[in-house]
Amino acid sequence: MIDVQNGVIGGAHRRDDVVERIGGLVERARAEGVPVVWIQHSDEQLAEGSEEWEYVPELSRDDAEPLVPKHYADAFEETTLEDVLAAVGTGRIVVTGSQTDECIRSTIHGGLVRGYDVTLVGDAHTTEDLSDWGAPTPDLVIAHTNLYWSNHRAPGRTAEVVDAADVRF
Repeated sequence: MIDVQNGVIGGAHRRDDVVERIGGLVERARAEGVPVVWIQHSDEQLAEGSEEWEYVPELSRDDAEPLVPKHYADAFEETTLEDVLAAVGTGRIVVTGSQTDECIRSTIHGGLVRGYDVTLVGDAHTTEDLSDWGAPTPDLVIAHTNLYWSNHRAPGRTAEVVDAADVRF
């Protein structure tokens, strides 16, 4: 779960729907004994300890679940994420969160190049509207990311996009 923080997902496209789907996936993973890893971004615009830095109130981390702080878009870059995944023997990651066009894209690519199978939950990631700066609207950013990731390939690894209801842990 990547950056589902007040200051990251607060004004995002379909925010409430995405948070609800992520919450459902977290509950399912816990019920099935699947590790849930929380990724939390901070930088000069998102100060550690601030209200914007906190995870949204609809989601609660269990103290036993790993929390991986990060400072770059790719959740693997200069973090403990690979160590956390190795400790539980993970070969496949299921990715949800925000922002589609930054941290989600960077992390799905980062996972694949590091040897993980990567499932992107197509209806459980989102982004804010950056169309005033020339970007496509959020719905198109999400649709394009889902399209290209569903066709992405690498030797000995899989990349796929599935909806939250179809995720198999």
